[in-house]
Formats: sequence, C-alpha cells, structure tokens
Amino acid sequence: MKPEKVAGWCIKFGISEIIFHIDTDSVESILKYIDTLKEISKIAELTLCYEDKTEVLGSGAHVSVAIGKSGREEIINAIKKMAADGINPEDVSENTIESYLNFKFEPDLVIKTGGSHLTDFLIWQSVYSELFFSDVNWKEFRRVDLLRALRDYQLRKRRYGK
Repeated sequence: MKPEKVAGWCIKFGISEIIFHIDTDSVESILKYIDTLKEISKIAELTLCYEDKTEVLGSGAHVSVAIGKSGREEIINAIKKMAADGINPEDVSENTIESYLNFKFEPDLVIKTGGSHLTDFLIWQSVYSELFFSDVNWKEFRRVDLLRALRDYQLRKRRYGK
C-alpha cells in the first residue's frame, strides 16, 4: 500500500494530523522509496524524517513520515540536549522534556499493522493514545481496514490514563 493513498483516505475522513512510522534497522534499504514517499506532498504538507534529515514539502493537512526512528533514542537525545543547555535537573518537568522531543504531537489513535508487536516510536507521546492492532500487513492494508480502525476508535471511551 502506498502511504499517499492512505494519507488521502485519512484527509477525506477529516484527519488533519497523520504520521507513518517505517520501522527498519537499515534506513538505506528504504532510501530507494524516498521519491515515492515524496508523492504525499502532492496532497498534503509532508514532513519526511530519515537519517539526520528533515524535509518539508507541499501544503495542506500535516503528514509526517519517520523512517527508522526510535522513541527511546528520541528521549535520550532530548536529555542530552537539556544537559548541554544547562537545564537544572530540579527544573525538569513533563513540559520541559516535551519541548526537547523531535515529534511534538500526541496521537489519538495508533494503528499497528501486521500483528501485535509495537515499536518504541512515539513512546512518550503515545502514552494516552488508543491502540488498534490489525492482523493485515501494511502491504495489504485497504480502505476498509482503516474504516475498521476508525469505527473501533469511535466506540471507545477515552480515559487518558485514568
């Protein structure tokens, strides 16, 4: 499945903040698909994050694609930046940590395709997110699978950790 197609479905359903995470140990193996991923910028503002690069293209709904990013690594880097900036440990709060993270949004819904294994991406930001596990692998993900996830989300009572 092309992320551009899924992003288009989301936008048609009124979802204006979308992030795709491509879990890989070898970012180089994904680089040949960068031009395909950039097609998302034809229908939305695309933020493409891979290696040490961040590219922003297009306009419209916000779609981010993060390739090979780790939530644990993001938190470690945030702590290192705080230390480099001389932040007193007594002054560290949730807001301080969040201000140093690369990804600044908290998703309402995380859809995990291909089974029940989660990655650590957005580990801080997704603590109150609703999780939907689909046995359908990403390559076979269809519009109906997205609709199932959205219907499931609509039926849930959000508790935000309470």
